[in-house]
Amino acid sequence: MAHIIFTQQLARFLPVPQLATQAATLRAALDEVCAANPRLAAYVLDDQGRLRTNVVAFVDGRRCHDRAKLDVPIRPDSTVHILQALSGG
Repeated sequence: MAHIIFTQQLARFLPVPQLATQAATLRAALDEVCAANPRLAAYVLDDQGRLRTNVVAFVDGRRCHDRAKLDVPIRPDSTVHILQALSGG
């Protein structure tokens, strides 16, 4: 099963467990995770289901540049990192 790991910055607001999924794409994996945890969905996806502008997804170390379709394939041994951009000085 692929593993989804969320940035620990989200832990300030809600639980962010590491999750396992059998989804075949990033979209399917996020839909699965967000259906189970709507609060987490609000931090990761906008109201159109796209990655928020301050969120970045990496699948096996490669950045997902398509923020809308999220049709990046996921293998059973993949690792998905969901990160939030940080700002400040």
